[in-house]
Amino acid sequence: MRLSILDQSPISSNQTAYDALNESMKLVQAGEALGYTRYWIAEHHDLPGLACSAPEVMLSYIGANTNHIRIGSGAILLPHYRPYKVAEVFNTLATLFPNRIDIGIGRAPGGSAEVTNALSENFLQQVWNFPILVKELLHFLDGDFPAGHEYSSISASPTPENPAVPWLLGTSKKSALLAAENGMPYTFGHFMSDNDGAAIIKGYIETFKPRKEQQTPQVIVTVSAICGETTEQAEEIALSNLIWSLQKEKGEGHQGVPSIEEAKKYMLTEKEMESLKTMRQNMIIGNPHEVKQKLFELQTNYQANEIMINTITYSPEDRIQSYKLIAEEVF
Repeated sequence: MRLSILDQSPISSNQTAYDALNESMKLVQAGEALGYTRYWIAEHHDLPGLACSAPEVMLSYIGANTNHIRIGSGAILLPHYRPYKVAEVFNTLATLFPNRIDIGIGRAPGGSAEVTNALSENFLQQVWNFPILVKELLHFLDGDFPAGHEYSSISASPTPENPAVPWLLGTSKKSALLAAENGMPYTFGHFMSDNDGAAIIKGYIETFKPRKEQQTPQVIVTVSAICGETTEQAEEIALSNLIWSLQKEKGEGHQGVPSIEEAKKYMLTEKEMESLKTMRQNMIIGNPHEVKQKLFELQTNYQANEIMINTITYSPEDRIQSYKLIAEEVF
């Protein structure tokens, strides 16, 4: 099984954004040493507790401080940007770090309505145009606009020997079919979806149209997982993430991921207790054997080529230890 890392650069209640971004660096370095296939970093805007608003900046820093692990965005939120500029940025990264760059593409706003307005004009129109934006980006990355197209005479320089690999990220049938139509690898966000992911992936595989020779459907499933040496330890570590999720739903949690002690003191209503049960169902929490078993079940259910793990803990050491325990059990 191939395993990878999705990092949202969470800020714990005892950290600054500087601390969180540097912990992201330590995480990818640990992931590389442990044998993880790739590391993606997410894009969020003005969301308390999440440090990364510019994946392309962090990827430059990360690429310069790692050696071989694939690195990429999870995701660049394309409706905010012109495809040409995105292609230039990732062509530059692919030139600097050959055969290592992925460009994950998403359509979400990544922040509030006010942030969306500050980032881009006509966001909703650009979401509507998302299929056109995706096709345009692919043409810029491949340098293959048809003759006579308004952009056929320009290139998104520099031109790397091995272009960034474009992935489409989503949680819906619509996104999966768009990936299939364009011959793109697809990443399904299991950790943030209640949809029937297995059926969505089945539709993607069945309708896939290769964009290039010998291209086949490629599927990554992203899951939230926390592993401890024992089930009890994992449950305790996961409590910080779960309580923080509840706090964010209530418009709280601005101080970042709470400590385990703070999380234990949080007074839960009956409704919040039910919410916690639902959240746990979308997560994998357990000892190494339990986590491995659930990851393999997930891989089989989704027909996935790879599982990407998102882990949020209060302690950076607990986060790296979770990835370490999983790697030692699976690889």
